[in-house]
Amino acid sequence: MSETPTTPKNGGLHRSLKARHMSMIAIGGSIGTGLFVASGATISQAGPGGALLAYVIVGLMVYFLMTSLGEMASHLPVSGSFATYGAKYVDEGFGFALGWNYWYNWAVTIAVDLVAAQLVMAYWFPEINGLLWSALFLALMFGLNALSAKGFGESEFWFAAIKVTTVLVFIGIGLLMVFGIITGGAPEGLWGNLAHFTTGDAPFAGGFAALIGVAMIVGFSFQGTELIGIAAGESEDPARNVPRAVRKVFWRILLFYVFAILIIGLLVPYTDPKLLRNDLGDISVSPFTLVFERAGLLGAAAVMNAVVLTSVLSAGNSGMYASTRMLYALAQQGMAPKLFARVNARGVPVMALIATTVVAALCFFTNVFSPESVYIWLLNLSGMCGFIAWLGIAISHYRFRRACVVQGFDTHRLPYRAAAFPIGPVFAFTLCLVITLGQNYEAFLADTIDWSGVIATYIGIPLFLAIWWGYKLIKGSRMVSLAQMDISGAR
Repeated sequence: MSETPTTPKNGGLHRSLKARHMSMIAIGGSIGTGLFVASGATISQAGPGGALLAYVIVGLMVYFLMTSLGEMASHLPVSGSFATYGAKYVDEGFGFALGWNYWYNWAVTIAVDLVAAQLVMAYWFPEINGLLWSALFLALMFGLNALSAKGFGESEFWFAAIKVTTVLVFIGIGLLMVFGIITGGAPEGLWGNLAHFTTGDAPFAGGFAALIGVAMIVGFSFQGTELIGIAAGESEDPARNVPRAVRKVFWRILLFYVFAILIIGLLVPYTDPKLLRNDLGDISVSPFTLVFERAGLLGAAAVMNAVVLTSVLSAGNSGMYASTRMLYALAQQGMAPKLFARVNARGVPVMALIATTVVAALCFFTNVFSPESVYIWLLNLSGMCGFIAWLGIAISHYRFRRACVVQGFDTHRLPYRAAAFPIGPVFAFTLCLVITLGQNYEAFLADTIDWSGVIATYIGIPLFLAIWWGYKLIKGSRMVSLAQMDISGAR
């Protein structure tokens, strides 16, 4: 399936996302509660050196995945993104399973974010029923996405701008503290702060097992960077805008994650008991809050609570967009009911948006169970799906390039070429597979296997395989041969 610039008259998606929207969608997808809250847990478990190494390695993996996706998305910019690539370059059933896996992943993640919003709002309004906040924010996300693709892009631009500003301020203040210019760091200045890298078992605490455990948390933190592939289908100039956004991913990862983790590791000992916690309901344990408070900034907890709320709403807003476009693309290819391919005059697939909103309403189960329990439950449901999507990107890109060689296609004609092929996608696939399979390996090492934990963690894998092989069985799809693969791009 290929998409070309459309107008309201022909009922298709509109290419209305500008370069600045694409850039902020790329960066906004990779900055969230994983950095603002969960980063403390990574340092406490693996030490400052272990956490830093994990972010560098996983960041490199994500960089290669994004360059792979960027190459395919600039060559064939469609809203179905890697689901379409999976069907064209691997197997139709593989693309079918990737698409439904990704729709389900983001639709459930919206529910996760809405529950998280309840926990965050309880900081200011503990007496108000959290369901009211979920309903309000769900209506807001629906409204922003119902306006137009440009409405989503504009709102995500400003959501991401708040997160970027917070990280830049944090890095600036942190550096001043590290060098003793602002009181609150160690009195000995830089050398006193460097001592935190030698405290106890630092810099690498917990050994290899802790490093693997931290890599899983880090991987979750980076999920969302692939949104740029979904947005490519509505970019004004995908051949130019997608590569520009992808090229910046690595440096953003380096700046926002690696520098932030380095500063936290220098200023806060990994043995600090507050880092051991990872609680959206108590923003005072955020390492960002701890550093800001040590710098003497009054009201740091309230400010960071507002930033985390912005991150949660941004993630939910992006999830609403991504899942809606994926369901639309599946319907366009005959892999979902045709009603989900209906587009209004503003270029919005309304029926797909409504279906996604219905699934997001899972957040209202907090009225039956506790918000914390529903948050963990939904998080486990969606956790594996993002890694499966990443694996699909690496496989699709590798086969696409192999087909280019077999068919004699000159890759220099591509609008953008991925870095370090074939090492890049092979490295990304291998590391992603290790993290995916190792997410809860400790459950198998206990005297009695924790089957409930195993099922909660790994249910996404058999579900994906069942959808894939079920499609193959019913439709008779087969692996696409390299010689017959359609590698033509946008026309």
